Amino acid sequence: MSAFLTDYDLYLLGEGNHNRIYDKFGAHVVTQDGQLGTHFAVWAPNAREVCVIGDFNGWTPGAFYLNCRGASGVWDGFVPSIGAGALYKYAITSQYNDHRAEKADPCGFAAEIRPRTASKVWDLERYQWNDAEWMARRGKANALDAPLAIYEVHLGSWRRVPQDGNRWLTYRELAPLLADYVTRMGFTHVELLPISEHPFDGSWGYQTVGYFAPTSRFGTPDDFRFLIDTLHQAGVGVILDWVPAHFPRDGHGLAYFDGTHLYEHADPRMGTHTEWGTFIFNFGRNEVSNFLISNALFWLDKYHLDGLRVDAVASMLYLDYARKPGEWIPNQYGGRENLDAVAFLRRLNERVYSEFPGTVMMAEESTAWPMVSRPTYLGGLGFGIKWDMGWMHDTLKYFNLDPVHRKYHHHELTFRSLYAFTENFVLPLSHDEVVHGKLALLAKMPGDMLQQFANLRLLFGVMYAQPGKKLLFMGGEIGQWNEWNHDASVEWHLLDYPLHAGVQSWLRDLNTVYRSEPALHERDCEASGFEWIDCGDFEQGVVSFLREGKIANDYLLIACNFTPVPRYNYHLGAPWGGRWQELLNSDALIYGGAGQGNLGEAIAAPIPWHGRSHLLNVTLPPLAIVVFKPAV
Repeated sequence: MSAFLTDYDLYLLGEGNHNRIYDKFGAHVVTQDGQLGTHFAVWAPNAREVCVIGDFNGWTPGAFYLNCRGASGVWDGFVPSIGAGALYKYAITSQYNDHRAEKADPCGFAAEIRPRTASKVWDLERYQWNDAEWMARRGKANALDAPLAIYEVHLGSWRRVPQDGNRWLTYRELAPLLADYVTRMGFTHVELLPISEHPFDGSWGYQTVGYFAPTSRFGTPDDFRFLIDTLHQAGVGVILDWVPAHFPRDGHGLAYFDGTHLYEHADPRMGTHTEWGTFIFNFGRNEVSNFLISNALFWLDKYHLDGLRVDAVASMLYLDYARKPGEWIPNQYGGRENLDAVAFLRRLNERVYSEFPGTVMMAEESTAWPMVSRPTYLGGLGFGIKWDMGWMHDTLKYFNLDPVHRKYHHHELTFRSLYAFTENFVLPLSHDEVVHGKLALLAKMPGDMLQQFANLRLLFGVMYAQPGKKLLFMGGEIGQWNEWNHDASVEWHLLDYPLHAGVQSWLRDLNTVYRSEPALHERDCEASGFEWIDCGDFEQGVVSFLREGKIANDYLLIACNFTPVPRYNYHLGAPWGGRWQELLNSDALIYGGAGQGNLGEAIAAPIPWHGRSHLLNVTLPPLAIVVFKPAV
């Protein structure tokens, strides 16, 4: 019996409560009986035999057999004289039909660079972190009353090196550049598209094979830690896009792992994603849900990540997701809800928030499933924040319209207020909206070129003024014309042109004001922080509203003009009189606008208007947003 893997570990695994399987499973460099080597452990309950093969034995099965640990289905053993950097796989022979396969380690900490597929022994304890200050205060930075302005990044295409074969940057090359850029732009967090090891570049990381291994495309696990450490030292949080909904069919991965459908359902009506051609995890199997929950904790523990954005939650919740009638199996009550997935998500969030209370769990969930971001003890799924996909689709649909037609679709701007506080929302303008023929954000905008830029600035202003946290995919902040291409860099050369540089300046100033003005973030998730002034002026294409902080009379007054016609002498109801400073104006010359506005301020007269005690007489520039703050 191995002293490294105890009977209690096996009991916890079978029960589904081994929160730290990564401390015992996979490959660990240890000293046993005075000899340095590596302990291997893998779950393969339907195997007849399991061997470790690698560059240390010529990839020959039979040299190093692992021992079966009885009914647990776990195989483990110690292989001497193997240390960090060794390449290995498991050669698994199934009890059924003598099926044989060579598999990467499901709990492997590192991997070869694609197209090679072996796992790599790695010592995760040798990195020395320097982010203690950030870790001590990150709970406040992730709180619901804190500003969250998230910059979504695909590491392989943020910056490339054209003079060196258009290669991507390594983790260590990215670290200072990304930290400097994000802090200069005023973003509070970076969200990384999935970095778990994946075989196909074009999946962007969403078809994961190595759940415990950061992709070797950009360097080693320690190099990835250096990137996170550098961002933390710059005061930037790091959220990881995490994919527990499905996994690919690649032969070296989890699919048909021990000659049976181990991680996935055997019945394709339960186990196959028809839309993506991938397998669905069997969330009702203790060891499988344990594997995923432990993996979530792993990234927060060993890599100091500040949160996870859980991908494709809707596909997990519904048994009939992307399926036609007859292609799915109802639950035990005859419904379409995946009860095992619901239970898994609740356990996941409970454990994450229990063990890492300063982090954030974020759901990409596109339906009206109730209480996604409400505690499990109230019947919710337990996430901290949910993506507002409805806002994203309605808003982009509205902005795509020629302004002459917008008055007939005014409700698409205002409908969100009916549900805005039913969840804790983040407003995303994500990578999904700028690929596959959907056009870049700037290219979606109608009108001539100046109007397109004005519309884009207005779009960003609307996002930052609305209640909810913010997320923007890279390239949007410079008004990139072309869709995102994962094989190319963001088009940074566009900043040589004033209009693109103006959009970037606008985003930087939006982040600055969003972070510095409590009224724009303290009550993002509370109805008391938002109040319409006038949501019904569809004829003139104007909406106006108030944002309020926690301190009494901490107001910002916001008005948006969605037409290319300036609105002079436009009347807005104000809660009190005196000078109101024009804090932001997206039509300012420095942003590429025409410079129309209110010369920095407006005076509220004691005339009742819009049900308030005072009237603010202002100029609303065309296709622009203006933000006013009471002068002290």
